Amino acid sequence: MQQQALDWLKSGDQIGLVPTMGALHAGHDSLLQRARRENNRVVVSIFVNPRQFGPNEDFHRYPRPFEDDRARLERLGVDAIFHPPLEQIFPPAFKTSIDPGPLGMVLEGAIRPRHFGGVLTVVLKLFELTRPTRAYFGQKDFQQVVLIRQLVRDFSLPVRVVACPTVREADGLAMSSRNAYLDPDQRRVAPAVRQALEAAALAFGRGESDAVRLESQVRDALREAAVEHVDYVAVVDETTLSRPARAQSGNIVALAVKLGSTRLIDNVVLGAERF
Repeated sequence: MQQQALDWLKSGDQIGLVPTMGALHAGHDSLLQRARRENNRVVVSIFVNPRQFGPNEDFHRYPRPFEDDRARLERLGVDAIFHPPLEQIFPPAFKTSIDPGPLGMVLEGAIRPRHFGGVLTVVLKLFELTRPTRAYFGQKDFQQVVLIRQLVRDFSLPVRVVACPTVREADGLAMSSRNAYLDPDQRRVAPAVRQALEAAALAFGRGESDAVRLESQVRDALREAAVEHVDYVAVVDETTLSRPARAQSGNIVALAVKLGSTRLIDNVVLGAERF
């Protein structure tokens, strides 16, 4: 993979990387399509990264339909599918890991303390192996995007991190490979996650800027929809992840909830023309 990437770069091609854990859906397709528009070559990596799963999370049952994914990517016309075995990415002698720092200790990092160290470690290795000009990530995982941009800055990596809009089901639920875990009753409740965020965005558009009240509005909407387990609801600065007293355009309202054993995350950008 690395030699192929170096050959492409030597010939003047630009490389777009779409890192995935497989179980591909239309959200991944949108990343790939943008990568195709902006680069000569497109690489999609498929690697279920054990380092970003906690000890009681779903690493062993995470869906791995590789043949379906390969057929999908071949239809979409990627230049390379990088699907390395675990021992190639993390051989037994592998000792190094990335510390995400303070930005990795809040929101998702507070709930999943190992998560972002595992993400950044594998992303750095994928960048070295695929040598992308641009790498594409979904806005649904906005904190991940913030941290990967920090990684790129801190290590002076020659990669542009491109955040792409969240792709949603017809009822507003953000597309995720884990949506397949939802049972029918949970799936009927799941659109309330997006609806609660939209209500906060609309309130902001009408002039509400108090962060506490915006967060309370989201929590109230989730409670009314019978979403009982809320990990967090937070208004944060889109770069520093700090919590402003008064929300401003561009700030993020982020949340994480659990429906049964399935964890859903989502967010909305305040002041955006479209939610």
